[in-house]
Amino acid sequence: MSEKAKETEEEFSFKCPSCKNGIITISKTIYDSQDGDKMLILKFECTECNFSKNDIVPMASNTLPGIITLKVENENDLKSKIYRSPTGKLEIPELELQVEPGPRADFYFTNVEGILVRFESAVRIYKNNLTHSDSQYKEIEDILVDLDNAMKGKFPFTLKITDLAGGSYIIPQDELKYSFESREYERADKEFDINDS
Repeated sequence: MSEKAKETEEEFSFKCPSCKNGIITISKTIYDSQDGDKMLILKFECTECNFSKNDIVPMASNTLPGIITLKVENENDLKSKIYRSPTGKLEIPELELQVEPGPRADFYFTNVEGILVRFESAVRIYKNNLTHSDSQYKEIEDILVDLDNAMKGKFPFTLKITDLAGGSYIIPQDELKYSFESREYERADKEFDINDS
């Protein structure tokens, strides 16, 4: 393990939400990234079945509630870091793609390219459930072409995260393409727990 990462492991006595028999073991790693951010990496594993869940939580970055916007115009912009919490709505308006917030949404820490890969995977799964005669088939194919071009830095688009609980952030490669609009804090109605998937 890297010298910049410290790992601890604790065993808790609650039952696995999947098999109901095993015990959940939680591994916690604190990682210092090159840009100075500290990340808490949590891994939940069952001692009996294949249940596993990972969460990444930022510890150092400012996470104020509001609307975060990033203009993506080239390959360098694809390297901008994205942290999206379960309270953040992530969208690309030009492609009509979005990820809604909710108690079963995942934390994830990636870059813009990683977001595009996630969208591409989801769109391909959707496409595979369509027939060639389906009215949406051509539209889905066009979205996949645009996603491919976006991953090459050849399709300009806007990445927008609306997080009114303040859990998400973007670290842009180019500050001039980044904007933040502050919003009032909105308390989440539901708790997030290990059963989220």
